Amino acid sequence: MIQTDLLIIGAGPTGLFTVFEAGLLKMKCHLIDSLPQPGGQLAEIYPKKPIYDIPGFPTIDAGELVDNLMEQIKPFNAGFTLGESAVTIDKDDEGQFIVTTDKGTKHRAPSVAIAGGLGVFTPRKPPIANITDFEDRGIKYIIKDPEVYRGKKVVISGGGDSALDWTIFLAEIAEEVSLVHRRTSFRGHLDSVDKVMALAEAGKVNLITNAEVKEVAGGDKLESVTIHAKDGSKTVVECTDWLPLFGLTPTLGPIGDWGLEIEKNSIVVDNATDYSTNIEGIYAIGDVNTYPGKLKLILCGFHEGTIMVQSAFKRAYPDKKLSFKYTTVMGGVGSLE
Repeated sequence: MIQTDLLIIGAGPTGLFTVFEAGLLKMKCHLIDSLPQPGGQLAEIYPKKPIYDIPGFPTIDAGELVDNLMEQIKPFNAGFTLGESAVTIDKDDEGQFIVTTDKGTKHRAPSVAIAGGLGVFTPRKPPIANITDFEDRGIKYIIKDPEVYRGKKVVISGGGDSALDWTIFLAEIAEEVSLVHRRTSFRGHLDSVDKVMALAEAGKVNLITNAEVKEVAGGDKLESVTIHAKDGSKTVVECTDWLPLFGLTPTLGPIGDWGLEIEKNSIVVDNATDYSTNIEGIYAIGDVNTYPGKLKLILCGFHEGTIMVQSAFKRAYPDKKLSFKYTTVMGGVGSLE
């Protein structure tokens, strides 16, 4: 049994920063994550993707942000249970929560903070019969290392931010980039749309709209895709890689069966106080929660975790008085009386 002051489910950026804020209050944290390494989506899905909305960093790669967060929490010696998913939650006779993973590891804490991002992800796959024949042999739904596509002929499908961002990025390193979208309008940021249009006009991107990839072909690896236009015409495009970036479908997994109030696959919390759920002692922070005016930003997750630990401290140490101080005072450590 692993005992801790605050059990955090999810070792993404919000969970990691919460360790820092809890550490300032002398609280011991332990994190559970189904992934084999800390960092959540940033480490698993797009470690090389630039992030632009972290204060003090005009731009920072997702993987670098994770490294910085891990360095920041190093003094607080947080525990990690990685490669395991939180499955069940119970309460013992002393009012402590017992969380058990899919591998049987048990954790005990007076408070639980769910920081599981958007949950467990599965890619949205196009309905092509033989698509699985080329998965990881030319077809991928997530870009982890863009250097893999240097000098390659790449076809990207999609109309959202991910498709636009990677089109812009890969246009500088790939031999050839084609962007296929079933409409003429895009869902992504206007600035990204303008950049893609400029690249298309400059001949650096082959932009194909009102069309979809409907067929894939090759031998041991992907060799071509067939694009079907709305006017009925078909075009075969030779390529080494096809990236259908239609997004990822999130699910809460077993956490959805814990009796928490759920709204549209998100956990409802009270943002007027401490981001608590309908179960006292269980909190939800970051992209996994919802409340009026919610913004799914890393920055917002950092704020929510900061507020939440003030409440979790009172549950861990009900007889101690917390005197919060700025991090510039006493080396950033709050005093306990």
